[in-house]
Amino acid sequence: MTLPAFSEVHAPPGWRCIEFLSDLHLGPDTPRTFEAWAHHLNTTRADAVYLLGDVFEVWVGDDAAAEPGSFERRCVQVLRQAAHQRRVGFMAGNRDFLLGHDLLAGLGIEALADPTVLTAFGQRLLITHGDLLCTADTGYQAFRRQVRSTDWQAAFLAQPLAVRRQQARQMRDASQAAQRQLSPDQWSDVDDDEAAQWLLQASAPAMVHGHTHKPASHALAIGTRHVLGDWDLEAPMLRGDVLRWTADGLTRHAISPAP
Repeated sequence: MTLPAFSEVHAPPGWRCIEFLSDLHLGPDTPRTFEAWAHHLNTTRADAVYLLGDVFEVWVGDDAAAEPGSFERRCVQVLRQAAHQRRVGFMAGNRDFLLGHDLLAGLGIEALADPTVLTAFGQRLLITHGDLLCTADTGYQAFRRQVRSTDWQAAFLAQPLAVRRQQARQMRDASQAAQRQLSPDQWSDVDDDEAAQWLLQASAPAMVHGHTHKPASHALAIGTRHVLGDWDLEAPMLRGDVLRWTADGLTRHAISPAP
């Protein structure tokens, strides 16, 4: 696999805490998870929160946020409010890659390239959604190349909003049906050798990523990769975490339902 280009972001010297989260898969059917996300963004003491993809279960186009009463409209309201209080960065995942840079800029959100090297506290940290590193899943990688192409996106966005929503539901249902046929140990995972090569190329000792829903920290041949967990605050499931980065290193913290 050809190594990607690495964008660089430098934290201001006054920052004391940066948080990372991903894979909330928010939708109209996840009200408790949505409220926990909104509450956390607006109450955390972190100087910056970086959203590393699949924040939304699906994003069918920025025009959906202009629809009165829509779920997408509520999402951009939360993001706008959070961006008024602290730095918020957004990196697209495999579910929400159609969230446009113009909309993010209008909300005051920093659009992040995948992958990006973040420099803070005298350290370099590589951040990525993680799907590009799942190289063994060749079917997914082919699908990713298709839907990330400008031609596919232009054709999809040219359709009426109702049609896009229906197609998104069909793709989501097909994806969930295929996943149910697999046990968790069969789910796609990151290629550790490839991840180590990324760290070497980026001159970074560690990376943070999501996508796999397998929260853990893994020692590699070169450096360490820290995996974000997915969120599900809908009863009876109560899980979700953030990674906090300070001068003392990375620590994992559980998320609680909104009061």
